[in-house]
Parts: sequence; C-alpha cells; structure tokens
Amino acid sequence: MEKGEKMSFNYIGSKFSLLKFIHFVFNKEIKEKIETIGDLFAGTGIVGLSFKKRGFGIVANDIQYYSYVINKKFLGTNHLLEFSELIKEIPRLKIKQGKEKILEVLFFLNNLSEKIRGFIYNNYSLEGTKDKEFQRMYFSDENAIKIDTIRIKIENWFKSKKITEQEYFYLLGTLIEASDKVANTASVYGAFLKQIKNSAQKELKLEYNEIVLSNKNNIVFNDNILNILNNEKIDLLYLDPPYNIRQYCTNYHILETISKYDNPTIYGKTGLREYQKQKSNFCIKNKVKEEFKKIVKNTNAKYILLSYNNEGLMSIEDVQKILSLRGNPKTYILKYRRFKADKTENRNHSADSTYEYLHFVKCEFNKNEAQKIEFPIIEITSEQIKNGDD
Repeated sequence: MEKGEKMSFNYIGSKFSLLKFIHFVFNKEIKEKIETIGDLFAGTGIVGLSFKKRGFGIVANDIQYYSYVINKKFLGTNHLLEFSELIKEIPRLKIKQGKEKILEVLFFLNNLSEKIRGFIYNNYSLEGTKDKEFQRMYFSDENAIKIDTIRIKIENWFKSKKITEQEYFYLLGTLIEASDKVANTASVYGAFLKQIKNSAQKELKLEYNEIVLSNKNNIVFNDNILNILNNEKIDLLYLDPPYNIRQYCTNYHILETISKYDNPTIYGKTGLREYQKQKSNFCIKNKVKEEFKKIVKNTNAKYILLSYNNEGLMSIEDVQKILSLRGNPKTYILKYRRFKADKTENRNHSADSTYEYLHFVKCEFNKNEAQKIEFPIIEITSEQIKNGDD
C-alpha cells in the first residue's frame, strides 16, 4: 500500500482492505484515458485518496459533515500549508519549511496550557455528566477537555482569519481522527464502554498526515448525492452507499458534533443529536432500489462502479437490473474477512467472511425498462488481484 493511503478510523464500510480489488477492476475495464473520479458516498475518503495519488481529479461528497471535513483535509488540500498568519502566535513557524510547519502547529495545539471544559466534556465524559440524568463515558475526562480546548482554538483561529480554509480543515480533520483513536467505544458511537479501555486512557495527540499534492481542481461537497450528482464533470462514478439498515448519522454522531461544534440539543443515554435530515434511503428496504435507480438514471458519467456486498438490502439481481438501464453490467466478486466490529454490540454473524461485489457498467444508453438478459458474474481471487494490480 502506498504511503498516505491508510487512515486510522475504525470506520464501518471502509474500503481500505478492498483498494486493490477496486483498482484491479478499474484497470481491467477502463482502457481509455479518463480525468475525474466521482466518489459521492465518500466516507473517510480512502478510495478517493487512492485515485488522487494516481493523478486523477476527484469530486467527493458525503452527507455527514465530519466526513466532509475529513475529505476536505485529504482530498481538498492540494498544496503545502504555510500558516503564515500564525507567526506572531507561534514564532518558530518563521524558520520552518514544508512539513515542519504543520508539525510545529500540531505541537503547539497538543501543548496548549489552557483547559476548557466545553460541550464534549460536559456531555460525553464521566466527570462532566456526573450530575446529569445520563452519565456518559465516551472519552476520559482529560481527553474530553483536550478535544474542547483544541476545537475552540482552531475555530477562533479561523474566525479571526489567522488560518486559511485549507489550514482549518486540515487541523479539524486531524482533531477528528485523533479523537476517534481515543474514543471509549467498541468501534462506533452507538454505545460507550462501561470502563475506560487502554487505548482511551492514552492522551489525545494530533498527528501529522502527508498532504498529497495535486494540480487538479479536487472538489468536496456536503450534500445529498442527488443534489450534486452532475455539478461537476465526472468520468467514473464510484458509489459506496450504505448497504444495511444501520444509519451512519447515529453510528458517528459524536464525530459530527466535534466537527460542527454547534452545541446541539442531545437526548438519551448515548447523547444523540437530531439526525433526521441525514438519514439515507439506502438504509430503508422499501426505498433503496428507487433511490439507487435515481442515481443511475441521472448521472452523466461514462462509467459506474458500485461497491456492495452479499448482505445488502439490494440483491445482486436488483443491482444488475437497475444498472442495465444504462448498459451491460458485469459483477466481480471477492471473498474477504468481515470487519471486526460486526462481531460486537449484539451484531453477531455465523460467518466470519463476506462477499464484496463490484458492479461495473459502461453508460451507453438510458432506458426505462431493465434488459432481460443474463449478466456476467466474475469471481476474483486475491492472487489474481495481486498479479493484476499495477
């Protein structure tokens, strides 16, 4: 794996382990030169980043704001950061160059002397919630204070124009990643653990991530996919939608709150924020096919590549029929080990592996009725991918 592609989020649905599979199918099916990849259910942006490193322009989108922040950091930051307006506050920046400037700012934020007990401490730490209806332990008291302190400092810098938009999102994305690493959860934020686990006892630390330089106009959106589907020219539309009933907005609600830091009204034992506007129809069985059809019918992309698996709300036949409205689809199948979090939190499965599907279609027409033909299903082994990946 190339340096800089891996991120440290415990993110359900992450395609990090499947990048070679994705690029294998891409290389096998697309022979013409294309310029832009659309990653419109971007999540942590791991797929978009892998294509960015290969020189493609990226159009990314996700309805979750924390995902937008992360993608603004990894995909939207294309040039070195200078932090020139922070020299008065951090004098050593004046003698630093390139990567060292980011490291100096991160060191400064990691060692802030002030201690602010803000929204995260008051609602998601044990000490902060001890006198409230619900006691929560998503972070240690010390880390919750540190999250609040750093988050407020970043926001103040931005509002006072001491950092640019790119610098803001780089720092904020770094804080989100650091917060996730010390969260006291099994994986997602639907519940917290009753005791502080070892990794959650470690002190939160902002860590450097490489900036992947690019001369492309990489763009990141935070919207419903149907609102931005054709806002920019896209050659390959890569889709990685939710595939089951679990909504991402509830699984990662605290990352959303750290990102927005909007002091939301929260409720219940887990401190959920209002999320109705972020619910995805891909998580609703009687709506998912129609939602997918809208995307397939309305995209102007030359190609569609869809990640899905055998446990999704749509069957392989459902997906193929909808894709056949635009061309003659193929389905590639790869067996892989299940993400470990699926064995926790009362979500036990009998199988320790699952099958990932990559559905591919070249958009050659736009019909109202699905084609009544058999579509090829191609089983791929890890060995084939190893030998065929460039």
